[in-house]
Amino acid sequence: MTEDRWLLYGAYGYTGELIAREAVDWGLDPILAGRTRGKLDRLAEDLGCEFRTFDLADETLPQLLDDVNVVLNCAGPFAQTYEPMVSACLDSGTHYLDITGEIEVFEAIKAYDEPAREAGVMLLPGVGFDVVPSDCLAAHLAERLPDADSLQLGFKAEGGFSPGTMKTAIDGLGEGGAIRRDGRLESVPGAWKTREIDFGDGPAMATTFPWGDVSTAYHTTEIPDIEFYLAFPPSTIKQLRYQRYFSPVLKLGPIKSLLKTLVDRRVDGPDAETRAETDALLWGEVSDGEQTLTSRLRTPNTYRLTKLSALEILQRILDGDAPVGYQTPASAYGPDLVLSIEGVERTDESAETPN
Repeated sequence: MTEDRWLLYGAYGYTGELIAREAVDWGLDPILAGRTRGKLDRLAEDLGCEFRTFDLADETLPQLLDDVNVVLNCAGPFAQTYEPMVSACLDSGTHYLDITGEIEVFEAIKAYDEPAREAGVMLLPGVGFDVVPSDCLAAHLAERLPDADSLQLGFKAEGGFSPGTMKTAIDGLGEGGAIRRDGRLESVPGAWKTREIDFGDGPAMATTFPWGDVSTAYHTTEIPDIEFYLAFPPSTIKQLRYQRYFSPVLKLGPIKSLLKTLVDRRVDGPDAETRAETDALLWGEVSDGEQTLTSRLRTPNTYRLTKLSALEILQRILDGDAPVGYQTPASAYGPDLVLSIEGVERTDESAETPN
């Protein structure tokens, strides 16, 4: 195996292509991969890259990865793609990365920790905006308050969503929310709690949301109680609450298929101008019952952050820095990983104590 050979699966998707083009600019020479030869052929010719066409159901998948040091999986929904790719990576001794934000995927990949250690392989899902900045923020807050027993995280972003992100959201319709209590995942209704949060540009309403950090932040920090908040207009929060009453219908396969078809027809993802002109604000708060500490991050647009963070982590692996077993971004590379990405700023507030 050549140490600098890596494969980008789902290379012609919205985010996959962003990463592929940025990688070529970095001189990282990806092997482009996916199911559709025509799309791969056009992208590979444009970028001057090698490509491989295969389906994840291919029984020879481990052999297709034998000469590859790292796989970056950008083909979602990841609940459908992680298992065959992770299994093949374990068989071939290939490090695994993806850009998932799905709680169930993080938890499922965590279960492969022991075989990954035995194989000398790192499994690091969530190397994009889901969940690099928020995981690093959680780790930073845990360092600031080592005895914290509760953690709340959240973000506010502009710029819209890609087709893949929208389809993943559709898969979660009717499923409600999730938090962590006493170290255990707990299901809660959609828009279960709301609170006003200052993300760094003034107060905004936010509601609990089943973001990946409900899984990853616990494995990074071991803080037992974790909630994640997403900023929405009050009208949207009301709509999220109304979904509770329609969850049996929203879970139906034909309804989800129809919505995904509409996404394919109408959603293109943020254009280059939008990605360049918008950013994201992240907020985190920890408490030990006596003190409360707050920290914030300002990052580039979520999709710009994703391509930069994914390639930052990939570069570190290619340079030989790949702790084996299941990892989160901050467990592998520390809370300052996100600060190595251009355009990221972190600020801390002083401690607050009860009166």
